[in-house]
Amino acid sequence: MRGTSQPQPDFLTVVHLNALVPAGHPLRAIKRRVDAVLQKLSPLFDELYAGEGRPSIPPEQLLKARVLTALFSVRSERLFCEQLGYNLLWLWFLDREFSEGSFDHSIFAKNYERVLSADVAKLFFVEIYDLSRQEGWTSDEHFTADGTLIESWASLKSFTRKDGGDEKKIQAAKHDDPGNPTVDFRGEKRCNDTHQSTTDTQSVLYRKANGKEARLCFGGHALMENRNGLCADFTIHNPIAQSEPAMALQQMDEHVQLHPGASPKTVGADKGYHQKAFVAGCREREVSPHVACKEGVRVPGLDQRTTSRSGCQTSLRIRKRVEEIFGWMKTVGGLRRTRYRGMERTQAWGYFVAGTYNLLRMARLDAVVTG
Repeated sequence: MRGTSQPQPDFLTVVHLNALVPAGHPLRAIKRRVDAVLQKLSPLFDELYAGEGRPSIPPEQLLKARVLTALFSVRSERLFCEQLGYNLLWLWFLDREFSEGSFDHSIFAKNYERVLSADVAKLFFVEIYDLSRQEGWTSDEHFTADGTLIESWASLKSFTRKDGGDEKKIQAAKHDDPGNPTVDFRGEKRCNDTHQSTTDTQSVLYRKANGKEARLCFGGHALMENRNGLCADFTIHNPIAQSEPAMALQQMDEHVQLHPGASPKTVGADKGYHQKAFVAGCREREVSPHVACKEGVRVPGLDQRTTSRSGCQTSLRIRKRVEEIFGWMKTVGGLRRTRYRGMERTQAWGYFVAGTYNLLRMARLDAVVTG
């Protein structure tokens, strides 16, 4: 006999969210670490908020929402708030009661300057990395440096002359198609000296290598520790004004300042770092440059006395793991193309995504050791 579906009756029930989440769920290990980090940042949140007035959304929930957005590849804050209303796992992670439901998506924009800024995001990332050091997952001596490109949320159509010389051409195209004007730049030379994006003025026209197309983008540079491949630092920069070798030296200096006890001894890198300035900078800091060498190119301070050692060969083998960081951040974390305008907002999102990667990485390492 054919069964028939019955309309779901209205009923009242008591739901204990913590009991619904399996004991071995990966989010439990991540939540435990996030709560420990946010507990350390609690005095900072007290300073950011007034002592009177209407209670706001707890800042801890906003930061946890960033972690969930990266973990579950949520493409927008509006979509996150929509799913939060019926996703019991997310409500449990944020420590929200089921009756509270979701909150309005505009709360993210209103709290950007307060608890979602680049400064707070950096503190959040640094505390996560310090936690990984305390748990013994990281190395304080051996690192890898590499860079990538983060595509800007700006079309090449917006890359026009700074002096306004393309204004007539753009206006003529809008008459033909106001919604999506097609501007013909064929045969014209466009460069960063004479042109600028009107959508995102801080993005630059750049290409990663010969034979690759030029795009409006930002530079993204990562410093990875070599023991378990955790991200020690992630910086958004101008790839033209600040080269990748210069960013690597800068990140090593900042890493030593932010993490007392860290003392880099080696840094692995690809052939793009086989430069005199980078090698000399490493020698000044008493860091051994384990750099892949270009054939036929001699750089003072780097010869077979360094490259022939087993430690150098180990660094060159491990350095490929940094691509796993970029791969996860761009695919799962949604950082292939920035969702914000400007370098500061992109940097803030980059810290949240990199911190989430470290949380997930620690949870997986912990599962391997204990299980």
